[in-house]
Amino acid sequence: MVHNQGNPATGGVWRMPGGEVLKVARPAWLPPLHPVTWPTSDDPAHWNYWQREALAYRTGFAASVYADAGIVPPSLLRTADRPDGEIELWLAFADGMPGFSWPVARIAAFARQLGQAQAGWAGRVPAEPWLSRHWLAQYLSAGPADSVFLSPASPWRHPLWPSDALDRLRSAWIARPSLVARCDAVPRTLCHLDVWPNNLISSGGTSVLLDWAFCGDGGIGEDPANLIVDSFTDGLMDPSLLPELSEAVMDSYVEGLRDGGWTGSGDDVRRWIMLFGVTKYSWFAPALLGRMSRDGDLGQKTYGQDTSGDSAMVRLRGLITMLGEWAAAVR
Repeated sequence: MVHNQGNPATGGVWRMPGGEVLKVARPAWLPPLHPVTWPTSDDPAHWNYWQREALAYRTGFAASVYADAGIVPPSLLRTADRPDGEIELWLAFADGMPGFSWPVARIAAFARQLGQAQAGWAGRVPAEPWLSRHWLAQYLSAGPADSVFLSPASPWRHPLWPSDALDRLRSAWIARPSLVARCDAVPRTLCHLDVWPNNLISSGGTSVLLDWAFCGDGGIGEDPANLIVDSFTDGLMDPSLLPELSEAVMDSYVEGLRDGGWTGSGDDVRRWIMLFGVTKYSWFAPALLGRMSRDGDLGQKTYGQDTSGDSAMVRLRGLITMLGEWAAAVR
């Protein structure tokens, strides 16, 4: 099955003849099977600790932490340890509507479930030693930074993108250490940290949430920020839906926090969502501009949705504009 082969923590995912899904967790000490985009580690504190998802399933953690709000992982059928250290996770196939087929109203309903679930963990993130901590800072230093081919002193410009948005994102990229510090000061909760439509399946009123490899301490608003932005980065969702989806996710997440008993400011939550979105994705525009200047094409890097680099730039104009507006709002 399709998965991120650049993350060597996953040794493979297969739909088996009996209908189950076999996912293999691959130890950091084994040689990678594919070119590595995201490094793994044997350190439980590492942002990409190879065994985190297996522990989340094996301990029942993933199955319980959001269940009261209607969010669950695929059911764990059994696990097995291989002689080389790999771990087999045998999961029930989650049959339902995949996230990129959801209408905006269903995405908003999930955002409300997520808010309700995370309200219950506000200020009391579990103490399991294998949960991620300071995930965003580690991710930014170990992953996307390597994709930014333009130096901070270079002009960030493209005729199909608004210059004011690019200037704001350039400033955000330079200021990312201070932005990360501000993110760390946001009230904490238990986050999934990889929420996007490819990790969502609708099964009745239940939201099945896949890929628990990053779960841990995060800020209120961090997951919905990722859901908004990453719905549109790869060309798998109609870009015209961005304004509606962004507003619906923000409003519904705040409503979910209220459902879960959280009494803080809704305006603060919206600012935190923008802050996390800008901080995590300030690299996105310069990475694409650098790739354009280096390769002259983006089509092969975007799930085959774009016929050329310019078509990708047109598709992403709204997203870059929104991120620029968010950067201005939280500067």
